[in-house]
Amino acid sequence: MVLETDLAANMTSDVAISPAISHSSQVRLKKEGKNLMLLLPDETDSKGELSWSETWQELKHRLKSREQFWHNGGSVSLVAKDRLLDSRQLHTIAETLKEVELILATVCTNRRQTAVAAATAGYSVEQNKPGEASLNSEAKNPNTSELMAEPLYLRNTIRSGVEVRHPGTIIICGDLNPGGSAIADGDLFVWGRLRGVAHAGSAGNRKSRIMALQMEFTQLRIADQVARAPKVRPESFQPETAFISNKGISLARSDSFGKTYAFSVDGNYWQETNSIKNPKY
Repeated sequence: MVLETDLAANMTSDVAISPAISHSSQVRLKKEGKNLMLLLPDETDSKGELSWSETWQELKHRLKSREQFWHNGGSVSLVAKDRLLDSRQLHTIAETLKEVELILATVCTNRRQTAVAAATAGYSVEQNKPGEASLNSEAKNPNTSELMAEPLYLRNTIRSGVEVRHPGTIIICGDLNPGGSAIADGDLFVWGRLRGVAHAGSAGNRKSRIMALQMEFTQLRIADQVARAPKVRPESFQPETAFISNKGISLARSDSFGKTYAFSVDGNYWQETNSIKNPKY
């Protein structure tokens, strides 16, 4: 069951309306099952700082003027679409939700700047391509890598409980902690310790790779392949690349991967280009 409420549709004559709030409000709360989504209007509909001020006031009015249909302490997914939000605005939204005992958990956006601000603030992130406004909106064609979004660069550690999704390559300058996850349609690079869940090629691209300076993963996924952490941890670490071989997900030294492996279009996996075998892998 989908329950959607609209501010203008729910106003009654005995409710005082702030002069700054438009009767044709575009701020919406949408409930799908147990999920509560907060949908903001497109930035193209109105411009400037006043637009953000109106949006904030509409949100406050919507949350406080009507009988709530959510559970206290519930998580909210913010669907920002193409609206550009900075860390200050995200904090304001989170504090406004907190006043009615709701928790901002996920930010879904088409804008890389908003995605970076949200991830830096510790929220789960799903970045969509322009035109995709909902969470997990559509299945994607695994053979359309040329249509992937520009890489998403994050200069912070992905903490436990945080999930970052991006329809392209993700580059993390920091750690991916246990309990955290990064999901990319393209490659996934962690310039730090990879100790959480990493999923590259999430739309089905088997050519995608996962690279980390230190592989201590909980789980690796590339396209439809899955690898779990070994029971015995290595005594030392070095930069490694995970990829799909004819045996599933394999690991190789990052410094020699490009010289040793090439992607086979016929086999749809990476294979060695010479006969040199490294017994470690």
